[in-house]
Amino acid sequence: MTKVAMMGAGSAGFCRMLVEDILSFESMKDIHFALMDVDPERLDLVHRSMQRMKEEHALACTFSATTDRREALAGADFAISMIQVGGLEPYKLDVSIPLKYGIDVCVGDTVNPGGIFRGLRHVPALLDMIRDMQDVSHPEIIFMNYANPMAIVSWAMQKMYPDTTSVGLCHGVQHTTNMLCKWLEVAVEECDVLTAGINHMAWFLKFRHNGNDLYPKMWDKIAAEGPIRGEEYRFEMMKATGYFMTESPGHLSEYLPYFRKRKDLLELFNGPGFSGETAYYLNSCLQHREKYLEEMRELADGRKPVPFRRGYKSVEYASNIMNAKLTGEITRFAGNVLNKGFISNLPYDCCVEVPVFVDRLGLHASYVGRIPEQCAALCQSNISAQELAVKAAIEGDPEAVYHACLLDPLTAAVLAPHEIRNMVDEMLEAQAPWLPQFKRRSSHAPGHRIGRLPTGVKSLAVGTEVSSKKGHYD
Repeated sequence: MTKVAMMGAGSAGFCRMLVEDILSFESMKDIHFALMDVDPERLDLVHRSMQRMKEEHALACTFSATTDRREALAGADFAISMIQVGGLEPYKLDVSIPLKYGIDVCVGDTVNPGGIFRGLRHVPALLDMIRDMQDVSHPEIIFMNYANPMAIVSWAMQKMYPDTTSVGLCHGVQHTTNMLCKWLEVAVEECDVLTAGINHMAWFLKFRHNGNDLYPKMWDKIAAEGPIRGEEYRFEMMKATGYFMTESPGHLSEYLPYFRKRKDLLELFNGPGFSGETAYYLNSCLQHREKYLEEMRELADGRKPVPFRRGYKSVEYASNIMNAKLTGEITRFAGNVLNKGFISNLPYDCCVEVPVFVDRLGLHASYVGRIPEQCAALCQSNISAQELAVKAAIEGDPEAVYHACLLDPLTAAVLAPHEIRNMVDEMLEAQAPWLPQFKRRSSHAPGHRIGRLPTGVKSLAVGTEVSSKKGHYD
């Protein structure tokens, strides 16, 4: 029997959707789902609701539940991660502390100080999972991760454990393709796309309908109608670079130094929700937390029938990957992998998002070559921060945390170096309970302790003047 370990199964809505996806394939009708979460209450709710779904809809699959990671992973052929270390409490700090310093985000879970700190929390947990997989899982297990920050955690996992197959999965390509096809009034199944770049900053390099380039039609439609309402950020970047991008507008705006640094620009480009609204995702999670738990209790207790859409398949990639590995029915998806020359003008061994094919032998990332220089440069501006975040998470190096935030494009557009250092120190202190790798460690860099400037300083203490030539001279 095939076994999949669902790590972080307390994320019940997303977990149930993936369960439906997996059961839509004949090859996995009798699969065993090992549900694992560190929160026993949420895990119990999910397990009981899944058991009721099995009984109400006469499903052949089986479920188990455990708070023990190794037990869930024992003998597993596949593992899927949807974890959120610490839940919403550290996430609130990810958003609120940078906002106090002037860094305004819509989502804040992948880049900027909040995304970097989420990476510091998630990397150790995911590396622990892989260590357990190597001990107790099937030798050819495929580990599919949905937890953000996608590039940082995928980079860390594949760097530290290259012999265990792991890949980062997102849904930006699928949702964006569906949106553009609807806007252009073409059937998505008749379209072909080639996207490549980094997670949340991949580019539609080719976009065709029955072999015909759709970009001219997009440009004509923009000229005639303007951009899709709520997509102003992405269309502005298409006008700037010549290529459309894969991530939702509010999230994308966090990757760039251009927009979220001034109130007038936020008022001009922001829309509601994921179109750019300040702290939207965090506020949405907080607002719906209790309602969500009550709905889960109703399903688990039998007060409501557990929905199951037989044959339903979402746009998520995980089930397609599993079916391809089991049956040899080849599938292709956009995967986050280490760059082994797949994108030739991005750094070797950084994390890139490229087309990946799957068959019985496993995952096979494909060569893209050079992407447009302006697209590569924007990707590179985030890769440098991601690399330092990986170093910080693995080594517990607080100075690397500072350097990662120092190089983050939006942070650098808003704050001076001393303000970034003060913000990072505040975040490290506030999030200490979730960052054990930094326990009793502080930066010993001279710049951390010598001549420190407080935030809001109005004047500088300077030494003696040293005569030198100033200005231009031959």
